[in-house]
Amino acid sequence: MKKRLLAVLALPIILAACANNDSEATKVASEGDLVNNNWVLTQVDSKALDLPEPFKAPNLELTDGLGANGHSGCNRYFGQAELKDGKLRIEKMGMTMMACPEPAMAMEQTMTKALSDWSDVNVSGNLMTLTNTSHTLTFERNSIK
Repeated sequence: MKKRLLAVLALPIILAACANNDSEATKVASEGDLVNNNWVLTQVDSKALDLPEPFKAPNLELTDGLGANGHSGCNRYFGQAELKDGKLRIEKMGMTMMACPEPAMAMEQTMTKALSDWSDVNVSGNLMTLTNTSHTLTFERNSIK
């Protein structure tokens, strides 16, 4: 009888420990998860960025209504993002047209291709990932002030 009682009392504790905490679990992103943030690129295909000075990490800023802008590694870009069925893209992206040395140009090509194509978008805590057939980009959230 004591074993049964112990099992009945322990079961809710065990189930609570196994439950997902949605704030930390990876989830398909909604517009509310993405906007009013400056997302700074930290990894490409699970490899940390290694950009020499004076290059800065690319970023993506999304505002209310999914207005998008940022720095792609060499040039600034802007456009209107679309979010459908857990996928994100920036259609008709405009950008400045400066020439830059490597590795900035290679980073820019990776970044703009990923943003122009439909990518699965997921958020986990302060990290956002964009995954498509070519690359997985990992960004860290920095609030827009």
